[in-house]
Amino acid sequence: MADAPQKKTFFKRRKTCPFSGENGQNIDWKDIRTLGRYVSERGKIAPSRITAVSQKKQRELAQAIKRARFMALMPYVRTEMEPAPYRGGRDRAASSE
Repeated sequence: MADAPQKKTFFKRRKTCPFSGENGQNIDWKDIRTLGRYVSERGKIAPSRITAVSQKKQRELAQAIKRARFMALMPYVRTEMEPAPYRGGRDRAASSE
């Protein structure tokens, strides 16, 4: 039997925390531009497994986002969503006859 071709191994580079280290950014509740990068389009705080923020800095980040929300610098929920597209289907008014 012929040997199956071997796949190249793929090494995923581990992300580093942007707030840790010597050149890390400071987490400040007044810096809305930085905090906005860690909030989803619906207004939820993004998890650290997606943003690659360390556990300690994730807690600080969450606290800063909550402070900014309380001080009305950031919205709790974003409502500027597009309406749901029409999916078709039967009309409920016609089916009740």
